[in-house]
Amino acid sequence: MPVSRREFIADTLAVSALRGAETGASRPNILWLSNEDMSPLLGCYGDTHAITPNLDALAKRSVRYTHAYTTAGVCAPSRSCIITGVYQSTLGSQNMRSSAPPPDFVKCFPEYLRGAGYYCTNNQKTDYNFPVPEGAWDESSSKAHYRNRGAGQPFFAVFNNVATHESQIRAPAEMFAKQTARLTPRDRQDPAKLALPPYYPDTPVVRRQWANHYELNTAMDYWAGDMLRQLEEDGLAGDTIVFYWSDHGSGLPRAKRWLYESSTHVPLIVHIPEKFRRDGQGTPGSVSEELVSFVDLAPTVLNLAGVPIPGHMQGRAFLGPKLQPPRQYVFGMRDRMDERYDIIRSVRDKRYRYIRNYEAYKPYSQFLRYCEQSPVMQELRRVKAAGTLPPAAAHFMAGHKPVEELYDAESDPHETQNLAGSVEHRSVLERLRKVHLTWMEESRDLALVPEPELEKAGRELGSRYAILRKPENKNLPRRLRRMVELGEQGKPALARMAAALGDAEPGVRYWAATGIGNLGKGAAAAEEALWKALQDSSSMVRVAAARALWKAGKAEAALPVLTAELKSGEQWVRLHAAIVLDEMGSVARSAIGPLQDALKDENDYVRRVAMHAVEALA
Repeated sequence: MPVSRREFIADTLAVSALRGAETGASRPNILWLSNEDMSPLLGCYGDTHAITPNLDALAKRSVRYTHAYTTAGVCAPSRSCIITGVYQSTLGSQNMRSSAPPPDFVKCFPEYLRGAGYYCTNNQKTDYNFPVPEGAWDESSSKAHYRNRGAGQPFFAVFNNVATHESQIRAPAEMFAKQTARLTPRDRQDPAKLALPPYYPDTPVVRRQWANHYELNTAMDYWAGDMLRQLEEDGLAGDTIVFYWSDHGSGLPRAKRWLYESSTHVPLIVHIPEKFRRDGQGTPGSVSEELVSFVDLAPTVLNLAGVPIPGHMQGRAFLGPKLQPPRQYVFGMRDRMDERYDIIRSVRDKRYRYIRNYEAYKPYSQFLRYCEQSPVMQELRRVKAAGTLPPAAAHFMAGHKPVEELYDAESDPHETQNLAGSVEHRSVLERLRKVHLTWMEESRDLALVPEPELEKAGRELGSRYAILRKPENKNLPRRLRRMVELGEQGKPALARMAAALGDAEPGVRYWAATGIGNLGKGAAAAEEALWKALQDSSSMVRVAAARALWKAGKAEAALPVLTAELKSGEQWVRLHAAIVLDEMGSVARSAIGPLQDALKDENDYVRRVAMHAVEALA
């Protein structure tokens, strides 16, 4: 495993220092109370509809962070980053349910705490996009609890509440009633009185779902109160630093899975008992406007516990001793969401959010079977068909995206006015564009490495993390990005894209074929190169070339290749092939047999796409 000298030395020093770290009662216990799928819809954040008295009370004796952001708008990639202190796009765990084990020296951070004598428990969600290492936790189950620790042993304990998950917002009435059983009549919401975000149609169905969201947040608040009282009853409140946070934003369309404020802006409240406060940190009732990324959580916990921060971690501690200067930017990533690909990156400073859509030719609202179960998503599609969507919702339901988006989150908190074309904001756009590109290179973002190649190279090298640490791959991200940019230029770049089909790097060939395909019948001059690419040594390039030929009006050439790749031994190649066949619609009718066979594929996402295609063809 290639590891830089800096990383090796820093990690070695960190491990060797663990046993010598301070122990006993002078070290804080640390408690995490986390929940799922929730933006800062709390009374203490100024939300007048929220009924959250327990967390509001916690905020009065804690620090409330106004600019806390997750690195993804969905659980598994976000949690991959949280548990390691390394961006998911650096680890190669950015794609949903991708099972991308990190290199051996990248540990789940509780392992460092355990090495320093902490008792570490997780109750109970993991969902890290990689198998949970054996040494990560002392306990990880629905019964895991800090009460099981040894006498005098400090603890790090995580309790995760699932009541706010998107599945509960749309749950059947009986299940929803069970989740909200503790709510009193005064805790219930009147859907008619709620203020809806402008990117939803104002219908009774949407209002009921929005009310459900708020009521589940109140149910979660009851749970938070229980956990805090339990800490008091155990006599541990004065010895325990408490973090409350959500793993990403609201579990509704245009929030969950995206990179907007509604997607990655989350509540973060930290209570520090008086005995552990230092340097003005933890002042009760204070508000911090410091930018916090959730890549910062792991190093912050280690710093508070007196455990050295490993050199490979990419976050910065925002509490504890010897802090680095506050960060100026936070970064967000969207990659494969369930069964559909859509590569997007974002950067936000304290005021503006920049978004780079690397697959702008795809619609925002691709069909995701799980997401389509949401009554809000169903309403968006129904009202779109009726032609009566409000402007912000119509933008979200458009057939393609702008390459760049820029929003003033102060004056436009719902991010509906794209300023990317504003002359007045050109300097902001250029600054944030440059910051995002620099970050992608410095963090070794694997975004544009196609997933089949990501999985293959990761197997060969021992981890996906190692791919961009090979000297010969130093410039690979830049080369892949330039090929994407050629595709965005369109026909003037056709000759260069056709020439790139002969490049030695399969990722370059893939993006060249994809860019040519986006030209449709305007790519006639590249047909000979595409026919040759059908015999490419890379399966994913063959699929991209087949797509391009179909777009050029040569479906008869594409279908045999796509149906063959639908039986590939590489699961993500099968997914790519299924997606193209699904996009082809009725033109793919002759492939209905192979698509029906794919309904039995071992990969659930392949099955989902095949099902959508078969349903459309039927």
